[in-house]
Amino acid sequence: MKKADVDEFFYRLATADPEPTTELQYVNDYTLLVAVVLSAQATDIGVNKATRALFETVRTPQAMLELGEEGLKQHIKTIGLFNAKAKNVIALSRILVDEYGGEVPQSRDLLETLPGVGRKTANVVMNVAFGEETIAVDTHIFRVANRTGLARGKTPRAVEDRLEKVTPPPYRRHAHHWLILHGRYVCKARRPECWRCIVSTLCAFKPKTPAPARA
Repeated sequence: MKKADVDEFFYRLATADPEPTTELQYVNDYTLLVAVVLSAQATDIGVNKATRALFETVRTPQAMLELGEEGLKQHIKTIGLFNAKAKNVIALSRILVDEYGGEVPQSRDLLETLPGVGRKTANVVMNVAFGEETIAVDTHIFRVANRTGLARGKTPRAVEDRLEKVTPPPYRRHAHHWLILHGRYVCKARRPECWRCIVSTLCAFKPKTPAPARA
C-alpha cells in the first residue's frame, strides 16, 4: 500500500472512531494484565463474563495470591486452557509481589519475563496501561494487515515490524485498536464485509465481497 493510501487508511478509521479502546474490562493495570493473559485463545466477551465477579474483590497481586489457584479456577473455568492460565496468573502475581512491590512493570522486556506473558500480551499492556505506541499483532491484525496490503508479513512479528514502519506518527497510539476492531467486526475471517467497509477503496483484497441479497 502506498504511503498516501496508508495515511488515508488510518485517517478514515480514526474519523469513524477517534478514541478506540480495548473491549476487555479491567479496573487497574494489574487486572488489565490478568485479563489479557486470560484472553489468549479466548474471546474478550468470554473473559469479561469470567472476570466480572473476580475483579469485584481481586484487584491486586496479593489478593490473587490469597484467592489461590483453585479459587481462581472456579472463576475462570469457562475460559479455554483455564488450568494453565490459573497457574500462570498465580505465578506472575507472586513475582509482582516479590520483585515489583505489587506493581506492573512499565517495561515490555520485563513483562515478557512473567509467566504466560508473550510479546503480544506485553504490547497490549504497554499500549493500554502506559500509553506506549506498541502494536500487538493478534489474528485480527495479522489478517487485516495482510489482506488489505497495509503491512504484509508471514509471521506476527514481521507484520508488527512492518506496521511500526508504515503507520504515520499521529495514528501509532491507537493503530492497534483500530485494526483489531476492524478485523473483528468488518474485515472478518470467513467473509469480509467489504460492502460496508470504509477503507475498501484502499484495500488490495479482490474480489470485494458484495452485499448479501435481500430476502
